[in-house]
Amino acid sequence: MNSPPRTEHLIDLALEEDAGLGDVTSRAVFSRRDRSRAVIEARRDLVIAGLEVAERVFARVDGALKIRLVARDGERIKAGGIVLRVEGPTSALLTAERTALNFLQRLSGIATLTRRFVEAVEGTGVRIADTRKTTPGWRALEKYAVRCGGGANHRSSLGEHVLIKDNHIAAAGSLTRAVERCRNAAPHVAKIEVEADTLAQVREACRAGADVILLDNFDPAGIGRALAIIAGRAVVEVSGGIRLETVRDFALPGVDVISVGALTHSAPAADLSLTVKAVRSAWKLNRR
Repeated sequence: MNSPPRTEHLIDLALEEDAGLGDVTSRAVFSRRDRSRAVIEARRDLVIAGLEVAERVFARVDGALKIRLVARDGERIKAGGIVLRVEGPTSALLTAERTALNFLQRLSGIATLTRRFVEAVEGTGVRIADTRKTTPGWRALEKYAVRCGGGANHRSSLGEHVLIKDNHIAAAGSLTRAVERCRNAAPHVAKIEVEADTLAQVREACRAGADVILLDNFDPAGIGRALAIIAGRAVVEVSGGIRLETVRDFALPGVDVISVGALTHSAPAADLSLTVKAVRSAWKLNRR
């Protein structure tokens, strides 16, 4: 990935938060002449994401650090597998450690959870997608991590396409009225997606000519009934309360997309660590 300006800003914010006053411990223990080699490795099986962000963190702390990416984003890594090597001034390496790991652990956690959902519906033809339930400011990175895990991205902002939700319907007075207003205002290439909570709303959405119907919080039996009503007239998205253990039950023939907010709002951090492998101490050099 090419780091967009927002990612660079996030790196700056993270480093300012963690090391804005310097690293008093590393600065006290090590001189500029002390150098080390270290690796970042997986402690458990995972899907890696965010390696270039971690690389940028090290480079931002000290341009003298030499970083080599051993893996590629989206790759499966077994426990004990090395994903990154770094060498250079010990103090700088240790100053960057936590911030680099925070990005890697968060993004790899999302990629790993996404891959599990994707594998759970393998063979059904259903796509797993994310939602806008992302960490403020991190959306581009978190949606990138979903792609690393094999998932698809739903809209990245409110301006990307029309999605009429329950509160739009309530405020407009009816689902049909909301669809009509969007048809009149939206670009001619825009698809109109409507969230339906009941079978009555599914029927109304079909009559109104919705291009995509989101079945929200339907159980599998209800989805089957809704699919019979839609009968191929719209793309079908399913969302709401879907867990890894149950996702395949929702991947019925006729469902096109299952969107899962948990991919980004509930993914556990992946278990990665940085380990110093070799040290060249200025004190030892002076003793020779």
